[in-house]
Amino acid sequence: MAAASLVAPFQPKFILPRARAPTRPQAVLNSKTHLQQRMRVPYGLQQGQNRVFHQLPSGLNLEVIEQKRSFGTDDNDSNGAQIENPPLVFVHGSYHAAWCWAEHWLPFFASSGFDCYALSLLGQGESDAPGGSVAGTLQTHAGDVADFIQKNIKVPPVILGHSFGGLIIQYYLANTRIGKSSDTKQLYPQLAGAVLICSVPPSGNSGLVWRYLLSKPLAAFKVTRSLAAKAFQTDLSLCKETFFSPMMEDNTVKRYQELMKESSRMPLFDLRKLNASLPVPAPPEELSSANVLVLGASGDFIVDGQGLDETARFYGVSPARVEGVAHDMMLDCEWDEGARIILSWLNARN
Repeated sequence: MAAASLVAPFQPKFILPRARAPTRPQAVLNSKTHLQQRMRVPYGLQQGQNRVFHQLPSGLNLEVIEQKRSFGTDDNDSNGAQIENPPLVFVHGSYHAAWCWAEHWLPFFASSGFDCYALSLLGQGESDAPGGSVAGTLQTHAGDVADFIQKNIKVPPVILGHSFGGLIIQYYLANTRIGKSSDTKQLYPQLAGAVLICSVPPSGNSGLVWRYLLSKPLAAFKVTRSLAAKAFQTDLSLCKETFFSPMMEDNTVKRYQELMKESSRMPLFDLRKLNASLPVPAPPEELSSANVLVLGASGDFIVDGQGLDETARFYGVSPARVEGVAHDMMLDCEWDEGARIILSWLNARN
């Protein structure tokens, strides 16, 4: 199916947030305030990328890898006026961090005229770790993303989430409402749109697990061993099968395997408590389906076709499927296939 046929009409209807009391301190976004390196094998930034840290109200710092847009002849419309693209904010899933976007997609979208910000959730990448045994909940992670956007992004962004990061975005969307408040700060800032990439569906991962157990018991065993038992960290072939396409070279898989191992110092969620809180609430009626892109991969070993379809139905859209790529679409051999579909969807608003 051609990429153009996968693009939903994108109308600039922004989603406005629920109000809250003005009790939070101002943000600190400073590359010099975070002195202790968290990853023993740090990700080396590419040209044009910066690593900064956003201080949350708790005092903990979120790692942010940013890459600002590069300007060229395509930044003007047919009348010569400069095109103002929305900023892009990227949210990773389990066992990943901001680096997974910085490898390919940040350079791609920055060169296409978009300011890009990739976050590492608490306890992941170079971000601080909270107290306790897990990094947070669906609510706290979504709140951290909202806090970053509120204090650092001046215009409504498009937010992109992968795997469990997509579920975090779904919670964010469920808590947005149309309506402005002039005398209070906003907990969930308005968005220009959302992209859910190989996302865990609104009901969570329990349905995926049961389908695998009933129809693909060997695959269920592999997924459980790979993710729950973290065998992907030591078994190269299992890591490749879980996240990447068979044609990816082993040395590349090994590099990503090491980064994933170092990225996740603590579990992103307590999965039992998470599943007990699901499904996510229905999105507000004001949310236009044209503002949501649901994107999956034909070779996804974790989120099956039914999971992709569930997410798409929830938002009233037809899912886009990228052929020949695996769960880690942004890192896989054909990483540009998904990126180009998203770019076409973004450009459809202009």
